[in-house]
Amino acid sequence: MTQIQIAVVPVTLFQQNCSIVWDKDTRACMVVDPGGEPGRILDALRRLDLLPELIVLTHGHLDHAGGAKALKGEIDAARALRNLPPTPIVGPDKRDQFLLEDIEAQAAKYGMTGLRNCTPDRYLTQGEEITLGGLHFDVLHCPGHSPGSLVYIEKSQRVALVGDVVFKGSVGRTDFPYGDHDALIGAIESKLLPLGDDIGFICGHGEGSTFGAERLGNPFLQGRS
Repeated sequence: MTQIQIAVVPVTLFQQNCSIVWDKDTRACMVVDPGGEPGRILDALRRLDLLPELIVLTHGHLDHAGGAKALKGEIDAARALRNLPPTPIVGPDKRDQFLLEDIEAQAAKYGMTGLRNCTPDRYLTQGEEITLGGLHFDVLHCPGHSPGSLVYIEKSQRVALVGDVVFKGSVGRTDFPYGDHDALIGAIESKLLPLGDDIGFICGHGEGSTFGAERLGNPFLQGRS
């Protein structure tokens, strides 16, 4: 039976949770939200003896996507040695394109170096599915933190990769000019919580949780279902 495996590699000064996700049986692997420090991510991949076939983005903020282009270059070089095709960058929703095109400018404001603008090979939309070996991730559009934020759900494994949509005890920031708190809460209420209390999630920063724990204890979601 397919089993999901996840290793979290915190990157950048924002300590963003870059996730290395793989199918235990087939060793098919993807990297989710390589926000920076590609060398650290590559070191983790080498220790795990994994060669990704996908790079996946939840949204366009610099700490989630700033290292994607450099990481892709390194992975593609390793894949070429094995006569394997390049690794595509997929996601987020195209509504985050303006953020991906502004990564370098935003990084300069924080004094961060090495982060690069990113153009995905393919944007994703709600209703699509990412297949990774025997794993199948449903794509859900959950705007509010950013217009194009996506969440990836592996229902059979009861696991979600939520980016900055929801956190343990909190939800994503919406105090950006493009933020929308009502849309964010609405997406969590209507698309995530109904999937089941037992679904555990990896979020973009800090410790993960379950939808059930957040439904009951998150001050932004208290008592919601």
